[in-house]
Amino acid sequence: MIRLIGYLFGLASVLALGLAVVVAVYLNGMTKDLPNYEVLASYAPPVTTRIHAGNGALMAEYARERRLFLPIQAIPDRVKAAFLSAEDKNFYNHPGVDIYGLGRAILVNLQNFGSGRRPVGASTITQQVAKNFLLSADQTMDRKIKEAILSFRIEQTYSKDKILELYLNEIFFGMNAYGIAGAALTYFDKSVTELTVAETAYLAALPKGPNNYHPFRREAAALERRNWVIDRMVENGFVTKEEGESAKQQPLGVKIRRTGSYLFASDYFSEEVRRQIIEKYGDKALYEGGLSVRTSLDPDMQIAARKALQSTLLTYDQRRGFRGPIKQIPLTPDWGVPLAEIPTLADVPEWKLAVVLDVSSDGVDIGLQPSKEGGGKVAAERTRGRIEPDNMEWAYRSATGDRKSAKSPQGVLSPGDVVYVEALEPNGNSYRLRQLPKVQGGLVAMDPHTGRVLAITGGFSYSQSEFNRATQAMRQPGSSFKPFVYAAALDTGYTPASVILDAPIEFVSGGQVWRPQNYGGGSAGPQTLRMGIEKSRNLMTVRLANDMGMNLVAEYAERFGVYDKMNPVLAMSLGSGETTVLRMVSAYAVFANGGKQIKPTLIDRIQDRHGKTIFRHEDRICEGCNAEEFNGQEEPTVVDNREQVLDPMTAYQITSMMEGVVTRGTAAGKIKLDRPVAGKTGTSNDEKDAWFVGYTPDLVAGVYIGFDNPAPLGRGSTGGALAAPIFNDFMKVATANTPPGKFFVPAGMSFIPVNRTTGMFALEGEPDTIIEAFKPGTGPADSLSVIGMDGYAPPEEILKASPQANQAVTSGAGGLF
Repeated sequence: MIRLIGYLFGLASVLALGLAVVVAVYLNGMTKDLPNYEVLASYAPPVTTRIHAGNGALMAEYARERRLFLPIQAIPDRVKAAFLSAEDKNFYNHPGVDIYGLGRAILVNLQNFGSGRRPVGASTITQQVAKNFLLSADQTMDRKIKEAILSFRIEQTYSKDKILELYLNEIFFGMNAYGIAGAALTYFDKSVTELTVAETAYLAALPKGPNNYHPFRREAAALERRNWVIDRMVENGFVTKEEGESAKQQPLGVKIRRTGSYLFASDYFSEEVRRQIIEKYGDKALYEGGLSVRTSLDPDMQIAARKALQSTLLTYDQRRGFRGPIKQIPLTPDWGVPLAEIPTLADVPEWKLAVVLDVSSDGVDIGLQPSKEGGGKVAAERTRGRIEPDNMEWAYRSATGDRKSAKSPQGVLSPGDVVYVEALEPNGNSYRLRQLPKVQGGLVAMDPHTGRVLAITGGFSYSQSEFNRATQAMRQPGSSFKPFVYAAALDTGYTPASVILDAPIEFVSGGQVWRPQNYGGGSAGPQTLRMGIEKSRNLMTVRLANDMGMNLVAEYAERFGVYDKMNPVLAMSLGSGETTVLRMVSAYAVFANGGKQIKPTLIDRIQDRHGKTIFRHEDRICEGCNAEEFNGQEEPTVVDNREQVLDPMTAYQITSMMEGVVTRGTAAGKIKLDRPVAGKTGTSNDEKDAWFVGYTPDLVAGVYIGFDNPAPLGRGSTGGALAAPIFNDFMKVATANTPPGKFFVPAGMSFIPVNRTTGMFALEGEPDTIIEAFKPGTGPADSLSVIGMDGYAPPEEILKASPQANQAVTSGAGGLF
């Protein structure tokens, strides 16, 4: 018997040894191709990039996985407690695998075998880290064994806090939210530190199955699971029973955070920043790099720019009548359902979609678009309103601007028509009819001394069209290009008092005859350069460009950044090339800052996920700014290393001439500011583009208006009539809280009275006199010299304008040509 027992023991030992060898060989095979768990030390998950305005306000976020990395020290104990209670209450006590928990799970699964219930798992947080970071999600025995081995090794290498940090920043919560910080923002629009017990418990319930506990589609299951987590928190002593009962009585309270732009009216600006970051650093850096981007956007200026542009676009559009409803929908059985499905304008919140319920000569009854609940269900409430005839009178015109035969709402709208409306008063019942304008435009505002772009509006509504007319639309600047022609002239010996002939001219090239004309036709005879720019004389500008040579004009246009490569033909002197509002504003900034080249920028600074600055726009050198303490030394000085691309005196002369555009020229009466302002109107052929670009001593802005598919805007739709008032409305708000400044006058400039027409020295008491700015060594001419005078007889009024001019002509003195 003893021998038999010994035999059996020996056999068992051999079998056990054999089994151990088999297990050892198997585990050895498992460990050979295990992933390198040491990569966890350099964990760098995809993190959300955040774009901020100049004042720090959040503008937009970009991410493939909405995640914000939080170190474990920044995660509140309450949040840790919720996840430990939901996932692994023995986390701080087990070596990576919870043997007791595994045993319990096996017993429960054996008891539930055949019942159809889902098997209970026993994965620890460490095992989930091993699976999520290093392994696949395959439900195989091999993967589970590898997971256990890696868990033991991870526990030996990293602290418990580090493992929990990895877990809380990596897990998926649904709604494209990853990590606890991203989940808190996505589900509750809160930071992690603001979460309540109930909110924390709900987030801790989600990793098991975000879709199973969807806050709207499966609200009952979500509440049940959340309350289960709260009970575990009470059971484990993390919260008191009273706190737990109070938390269980609260609703889910989920408030899904909207995506896209977070700062009102900043969509066009944000999108331009997004494009620039991708161009500079690549797609991955934007959507995964966790960059912190500080832009130059001024939120107040941005809102002012949007309002100024939108107002004029609406006024222009409504003068041309109503083009019809957005669409037609059935009114029965419930008009609210189809109306709720129509996309609205997210960035024009003051406008609402409405359906026409009834029309009479006394007005229009409308139903407003109902809201949608979190799960996409249309809200039950139906709100109605009314449009009085006076609040849609503009719509009695046809789309061509002609009066319709209808004199009441009945000839304009019908039941079932879907239209835009705007409330006359907050929470009121009366509305005005609105319509999306077809005409579009762009506005850019910039600090001329730094190049920081302070506002960009690229159209009426970003929701209507994402195309940015301020930075992407290539359009003809028309006469707003002329200051660069005149700047080239002033740099090469001409003065503001030089006289050019304003008279018909023609050029023949390749058998083609080109006869440029002034706007509105006609000509005025000899005129000074100042008059040429103030009155925007095409014939004078072409003669001046022809006299200098277009190669010089092209060189200046390229130097200022208006064009990359300009075709040096005479028509280009009138702005027939194509450029953008941003380029024009940047070029005008050179005039405003005294001739310094600037680099326009929307981005002040970019930091990587670790806070290291990887880009800074400001590249001027500050000597002595980094001194550790003050020991009586001189104040630090900022060295301006920007290139001087224009003579400061020329810049001032152009500024002075463009001040005349505002006071006496093509923008007279349109610009009414409490400070000096200079600028130039622009109108392209057939009035397809209307421009105004101008500046004060500390702010430059440019405006463009036109159709996306170029078409005439209509007779009289000039830069002075359409664009200049937008500039004025914007600048009034933008400069309201700043003291008026003065344009810088370079030392050595001479100010001499001259006759406005002849450019010659004005005698005391002579009419039509103006004070003109001259560079050292220059001044008004002693005799009337007219560029392009060959074969031209001056009209009588020119001779009467100045005794010197009359003497020069009648005596046959030299200089008249």
